[in-house]
Amino acid sequence: MVMTIQFGLYLLLMLGIGSYSMRRTQNNEDFIIGNRTLGPLTTAISAGASDMSSWLLLGLPGAVFAGGLVDGVWISLGLILGAYGNWLIVAPRLRASSEQLNAVTLPTYLANRFDDTSGLLKTVSTLVILIFFTLYVASGLKGGTLLFAHSFGADEQTALLITTLVVVSYTFLGGYLAVCWTDLIQGLLMLCALTACSLMAFFAVAGSGVDITAVRPEAFQLKTTWLTGASLMAWGLGYFGQPHILARFIGIKSVKDVAAARRIGMSWMIICLVLAVEIGILGIGYHAIAPLDGITSPGGNNERVFLALVSALFHPIFAGFVLAAVLAALMSTADSQLLVLTSALTEDLPLFKRFTSKQRAWISRLGVVGFALLAYYLALDSNDTILAMVGYAWGGFGAAFGPVIILSLIWRKTTKHGALAGMLAGAITIFVVRKYITVEGEYLYELLPGFIIAFLTIIIVSALTEMPSEEALRKFDAARQEVKGTGKNSAQPSSLLLCIFSSRKCG
Repeated sequence: MVMTIQFGLYLLLMLGIGSYSMRRTQNNEDFIIGNRTLGPLTTAISAGASDMSSWLLLGLPGAVFAGGLVDGVWISLGLILGAYGNWLIVAPRLRASSEQLNAVTLPTYLANRFDDTSGLLKTVSTLVILIFFTLYVASGLKGGTLLFAHSFGADEQTALLITTLVVVSYTFLGGYLAVCWTDLIQGLLMLCALTACSLMAFFAVAGSGVDITAVRPEAFQLKTTWLTGASLMAWGLGYFGQPHILARFIGIKSVKDVAAARRIGMSWMIICLVLAVEIGILGIGYHAIAPLDGITSPGGNNERVFLALVSALFHPIFAGFVLAAVLAALMSTADSQLLVLTSALTEDLPLFKRFTSKQRAWISRLGVVGFALLAYYLALDSNDTILAMVGYAWGGFGAAFGPVIILSLIWRKTTKHGALAGMLAGAITIFVVRKYITVEGEYLYELLPGFIIAFLTIIIVSALTEMPSEEALRKFDAARQEVKGTGKNSAQPSSLLLCIFSSRKCG
């Protein structure tokens, strides 16, 4: 009963923010990017919270609990490097370029950047978003199913329905502003929950005298093969192509705010990843002291280790608030993804262009409901783990969009044919590798070959096809000058990259 009241209060707070945001949302641009009014703190924590999702509290600790540090450390290292590169290279350039090109969504940015009047580039990129994001939302809803089933003993279908209704409610009301403000609260709540759980678990395990290396000798092993290590670190490459994260870069108040947002966002991320990995390891020790409920028993799930630790270590009064962080984690990602899905629908498909901006805002709200229902049915039928579902969608976006986003921002000779070929090559490689290619005894993450093939495809095809128009190049140069004017807020490409990807002569 106490936990139900706590969850109810938390949800009422989220709905209150959604209702307030609705009054500030006058048109579809407000609904999609908040009219570029958010500062560095909200942007940074919102980007981090929308990125990490329930994977941070469920998938990552579960993977470490099952396999030890090797997976968690190498994935986390790759994510940290990828996120830092994304903030440093992509964020300031995308913010400047999107405004120069009058683009509020990723497909519109790509179409305008390459002066594609055929609509093919926008259509393909929109289809990639619709396919992979629906699967991504489904993974978040599956995380909610674990939470409500564990906390309230609900059956899977009921738990999934509750999760879907919760996420849809405030996203429907307030759009981008509601998503970012609620994500700020949820990101801070996730940090507090991870801190509290790791401290309580540490003291419990340390006080018992249990030796984790004796319980699980391989728990602290970090050595792996080069292919498995490269594949685990390749998760970081996914950052460059995630539309819900790139949307935060488009919506930040100004290019000058990017540096502060980067420092805040990276600090939050590193602390959260360290704590999540620690919880997985401490879960091994605590499970040896007192077997955790619903983990290794028949029908158990390793991804419940955080939930089980909270229930075992905290009084119900405090456990409710800590477990609300899991709800926060899944909500903060699913709401962002639903927003990108519906913005792709109303801004990037020609079907809705005849409506006014205010009318499209309401169509966007209805799109939130429609895509949530589709994700609900996908989650209901899927037997994959949260980590597996996230990995597929993350890899799809990373390979399809990552290389084209990077090259479109740093290499003015990138062409629309190169961009289109690269997107298709990346998406197809993800599918082929996942379905048909395995390496015995190795972990091969499909994003690794997908990203490399897409990157090379863009370079080769761009070198063989016609340059973008003079107007498109003029806007590219204007955005680059704006970024240069902010000084240290962004990283300039190395001299090697300049030699390769610019018109300068290499002496």
